[in-house]
This record gives sequence, structure tokens and C-alpha cells, in this order.
Amino acid sequence: MVRIGIMSLAHFHGQSYARAVQTLPGLALAGIADDDGARGREWAARWGVPYFHGYDALLAADVDAVIICAENVRHRDLALRAAAAGKHILCEKPLATTLADAEAMVDACQRAGVKLQTAFPCPFNPAFRAAQRAVAGGAIGTVLAVNGTNRGQYPGDWFADPALAGGGAVMDHTVHVADLLRRLLDDEVARVYAETSHGTCHGAAEDTALLTMEFRRGCFATLDASWSRPRRSYPTWGDVTLEVIGSEGNLSLDLFGKQILLYGEEIGRGQLVDVGANLDGLMVADFAAAIREDRPVTVSGEDGLRALEVALAAYEAARRGEPVELSERSSPAPH
Repeated sequence: MVRIGIMSLAHFHGQSYARAVQTLPGLALAGIADDDGARGREWAARWGVPYFHGYDALLAADVDAVIICAENVRHRDLALRAAAAGKHILCEKPLATTLADAEAMVDACQRAGVKLQTAFPCPFNPAFRAAQRAVAGGAIGTVLAVNGTNRGQYPGDWFADPALAGGGAVMDHTVHVADLLRRLLDDEVARVYAETSHGTCHGAAEDTALLTMEFRRGCFATLDASWSRPRRSYPTWGDVTLEVIGSEGNLSLDLFGKQILLYGEEIGRGQLVDVGANLDGLMVADFAAAIREDRPVTVSGEDGLRALEVALAAYEAARRGEPVELSERSSPAPH
């Protein structure tokens, strides 16, 4: 039995991860610690698990691993505390808000001999894995270009506070697709250009973002990473899509395309309900399997660092109005 605790429920994804832990065989939700005591106690009571008064109390308990779902800027502190306690870590994306913090997290986990997985569920999507196999097998020849989207609704709350989130839509959405592209192309981003705007929600954080990424072997990709979906009228939270153009053929992926349209008086509008694979569940199951089998995690802390590097380069490019070169790193793209 792999016993997993949750460090903060500030990010709403934590609720999905907790449900996965409680429903997957061989896993147990050991408890919750949250600096928001009312929130932590509420969800602990709903799930019938202990609430710990302080993160150190949770780390001192009988837990094998933790899931960190705090505000982005707090990931480093919680990860370093968990690593020092010898706990494996699944950390919500983005891994951190600065490269220095992300590097510190990766280094601390390596020194402590604990696993660090970045919470990117999209690589576990069956359609994406099929696309990976097709591209690797040469089914569409050389990939020349990719058009990607990760458009969603404005999340509000601390997500729109750059001091806590590290940015806005760029930080929230770029990292997912940057990671997918690294995997699909088996290549690294060489330079990034971006245009951003605050014109949709008019808040402190950017809500509209268009990126162009050039890869080392010549492929280029574009990404719409905007919070551009109306909160009250749009039938779902957003999308993740890839249009892949090859020298011998094309691929089209809609990672959340398996949906049914639900109408209900309590909703007040049509709602698209996902009926595809439970990606959060697949991700949590893979994390637990890596612990049991003592093997590397599928989505590493280094992967999270690389994706963060793309997002931060996009911010710099938007500020400067010109493409930004990414640093050369020795580790290869993920497979």
C-alpha cells in the first residue's frame, strides 16, 4: 500500500488527485495539511481522512509520498521540506515560478533519493501516446510544424496574482504543451517568441498569449495559451489540441475531445462532460507504480524545469519584443 498525503488544496486539481488516490487499488489517502485550516478540515471531513495541523506533522506521519497543490510560488518550500523528510513528491505544475527554485527542487530530491514527478497528465492521454508512436515510427515523415492550443477559462483567485502564480495564462498553460511538444518531437526548444495581452479580463496577469517556438532540429510550433473561454457561457473549461504537419502526412489530436453535451436546469446552459480517459487517475497511478517498482517517474522534475524555461522565455520575449534563446542543457528530451 502506497500512503499519500496532500500538502495544500489551494490548486483545485488537488481534489481530482485525492479522488484518484482514494479510488485506485493499492493507494491510500493518508491525510491533508493545508495552511488554510477551514479548507483543509472541510475536505478532510468529506474524504474521511485526518487533517494535520501543519505540514511538518503530515511529513512526520506514516506517509510514503505527498502531492503538492499549493500556490505556485510555494512549491519550492514544500518540496524541499518533503524531500528532507524522505517523501516522494508529485508536484502541481508549473514546477516553480523561477528556474532557481525549480533547480533547487530537482537537486534536493536527487540528493535525498526521492522521486519528483511534475503533474502533467496530458502525456498519459491514449491519443497522445498513439501520436508519439506514429511520429517515432515515421508515419508522417519529418515533422515540419505544429499548431497547438491550450485555451481555457479565466480561473481568477490566486491564479491571477503574479506574486503567487508567477504570471498568468502563459505560466498556467504554456508548460503543458511545451512538455507535449518535447515528447512528440524528441527535441528541445531553441528559441521562443510571444505576444501577450491583459485585454480580456483586464487584471494584473496576462490573459491572452500567442507563442512561437523553434526547435533545435528545425521544427517550429505555435501555441494559443489564452484564458479566452467565457466562464458563464462556454460549455467546458477549455482544450488541449495539436495539429501536426509532417513531410508525408498530418496528425490531428484533441486530447479532451471525448465529451457528451449535458443539459440541466441546475446548470443553466449546455455543459460538455468529459467521458474520455481519466488522465489525473492515470498520472497518479503511474506515480505510485514508480514508487512501488523503484523506477524513474514518467514525467520528471527535469521535465517540469524544461517546460518552465519555455514559459519564462515567453515572458522575456514579450517584454523585449524579440525572440529569446533558451539555454543549452545536457539532458535529452523525454520519451
